[in-house]
Amino acid sequence: MIRPRNSIAISLVIVALLLFVTCSSFAETAGTVTHLSGPLFSKKADGSTKVLSIKSEVEEGDTLITEKQTYARVKFKDNGEITLRPNSQIKIDQYFFDENKPNNDKAVFNLSKGALRAITGKIGKRGEQDSYKMSTPNAVVGVRGTIYELKLCQNNCGSLANGLYMFVPEGTVNVTTKVGTQSINAGQYAYVQGPDAKPVILPGNPGLDFKMPPAVSSAPGGGKTTTSAESKKVDCVVR
Repeated sequence: MIRPRNSIAISLVIVALLLFVTCSSFAETAGTVTHLSGPLFSKKADGSTKVLSIKSEVEEGDTLITEKQTYARVKFKDNGEITLRPNSQIKIDQYFFDENKPNNDKAVFNLSKGALRAITGKIGKRGEQDSYKMSTPNAVVGVRGTIYELKLCQNNCGSLANGLYMFVPEGTVNVTTKVGTQSINAGQYAYVQGPDAKPVILPGNPGLDFKMPPAVSSAPGGGKTTTSAESKKVDCVVR
């Protein structure tokens, strides 16, 4: 027979263990920042904001935000990469990669603002056909191993009409809207006016600069993080 005092002690131990397990739970680590040329922030699932630096980890559920002069390159666990251009915002909606479980691959991103260059890794080359998706307000991009550029024009592209612009240097991209799906092949440019419009293949570059600066195109570590004053803020939560 367990005495009341012993029963209370056992209950307290169980509660402590449950609290430890809860507090020790973290979101799935998706990748690491390898290049940076300005401030990069991560808005966490709990609403807090973290300042990132080179070698900072990013997790499933994070929303990455670049400032007006920031380029940031993130390498994911499956060797895929995303380089964010200035004034961009992307959320890692879902991410799962296990070398031994290709059928469980999942990489779902949501670009809500700005522009990026993406290089798909093993996710998008193996496993399920729809394991890799890049959502935008205008269309959903699906790939099977490729390199592609996206630019959301939202009253910030000069004389160019608002919408989603795409360039595919390598491979093939499938772009889907409510109207249907359009394949975009290597060397082609495309435009999607909105979610109810059909993707259109353009005759050439509409006038967008798709070059990357050396700070994010060099070997890992080639970029700089922040000034000495800013470095004191790195990897701390902004209240």
